[in-house]
Amino acid sequence: MGKFVISKRANGEFQFNLVAGNGQNILSSEGYSAKPSCLNGVESVRTNSQDDARFERKDSSNGKYYFNLKASNGQVIGSSQMYESASGRDNGIESVKTNAPSATVDDQS
Repeated sequence: MGKFVISKRANGEFQFNLVAGNGQNILSSEGYSAKPSCLNGVESVRTNSQDDARFERKDSSNGKYYFNLKASNGQVIGSSQMYESASGRDNGIESVKTNAPSATVDDQS
């Protein structure tokens, strides 16, 4: 089962990572100035990850693949790691869809 790991950056901002059951980081958030905002981001991932239209599939300039998960207002909630192939990226999207709804929250901040 996946989990959202909340941590504090060196600059004092909070962020979360969605980590799959195998320990792989599958989605990383932006920085938030306050923990409640970070927790709202977690809830936004839970909700928006169930709508395939919220995933923006991207190709990077170095030939790798990644995705962004966006909220209904178009704001990016989280971004993936870089993948070697489009199929790897698509598997990452499926992992977010599977893990996010029931993921626990591990607050390490």
